[in-house]
Amino acid sequence: MKVVIVGGGIGGLTAAVAFHQRGWQVEVLERAPAFTEIGAGISLQPNGLRALDTLGLGTPLRSGGPADPPAGIRCANGRWLIRNDIDGLKRRFGQWVTVHRAALVDLLRAAVPAQALRAGTEVREVRTDGTVRHSGGTSSADLVVGADGVHSATRRSLWPHIPGPRYVGYTTWRFLTPPQPLEGSVETWGRGERFGHVPMPDGRVYCYALANAPIGSRTHLDRLRERFAHWHGPIPGLLHRADEEAVLQHDTYELPELPAYVAGKVALLGDAAHAMTPNLGQGACQALEDAVTLAEAVDTLNVGAGLRAYDRVRRPRTQTIARRSRQAGAPAHWRSPPLTALRDAALPLLPRALLSRAVTDAYTWTP
Repeated sequence: MKVVIVGGGIGGLTAAVAFHQRGWQVEVLERAPAFTEIGAGISLQPNGLRALDTLGLGTPLRSGGPADPPAGIRCANGRWLIRNDIDGLKRRFGQWVTVHRAALVDLLRAAVPAQALRAGTEVREVRTDGTVRHSGGTSSADLVVGADGVHSATRRSLWPHIPGPRYVGYTTWRFLTPPQPLEGSVETWGRGERFGHVPMPDGRVYCYALANAPIGSRTHLDRLRERFAHWHGPIPGLLHRADEEAVLQHDTYELPELPAYVAGKVALLGDAAHAMTPNLGQGACQALEDAVTLAEAVDTLNVGAGLRAYDRVRRPRTQTIARRSRQAGAPAHWRSPPLTALRDAALPLLPRALLSRAVTDAYTWTP
């Protein structure tokens, strides 16, 4: 049995590992000239690690990048809005991990035969019969997996009339700073903007910022420093130590809910199927779940029955998490002073049980 995987990012490589371990012939088509990742850090939550455990890859990540759950949310002056019980979260759900995205991609890539990886290959059309037209010719397979991101060529081929990704109204900056001691992973909310910092295992700090902005707008590091200059420490210091060349900016998109993740011999996974806002940190974790679930379903049953089972299981779950992610981040982007004042007064009063409800189903997933 052969699978062609369109896209060599985290979701695509995880699928490649899963199918290779089950004895399938694997071909991974990646548009970029190399299988690598230029991003900054990534936090893997317990459910994502359980998905990697099925491939024997969870333990190396836990040993190399152990991390605490998020400490909580602050407002711009430093007052806590939500303070998490870190030890309680770990006892209840398991370990968190923070690594560089490139380290995760390298781990996955090393578990796939080198001859299966075809970089510099742009996919032009995917057909439901398992045929893929690309810049290197044509490939055919028993199964095609579209793991080619939010602007997926696979999805456009199969559902050309379905609305494409929509801009959610804010842009995102990500970068790493030199080593610096921190108290933990914290996100801070202002009016229409927020800033997060996450300690990395090597002492560096993974930082991200989000702000309401017109689509396509670009902001240099000096402007970011001005924007957050009066926020609580260590935010101004982290921005001061950042390198302009290391700051990545991307507009934030999500997908409208698709009516199906499968068609013929083709399945979508990850952002190609359910691109979501980053507010719950579940994008990569859901791609990992997708990949191992798809390989299990198709290999255990058959391609047709396995694809139906995959769609039946994964579509409701991922679309629910995408909706919760959208809702979780919305208050951070309110601009109205009365609304943000109400938010800042109300959040510290909310019961922890209510706050954890949005993530409990995500964290407790098992293969």
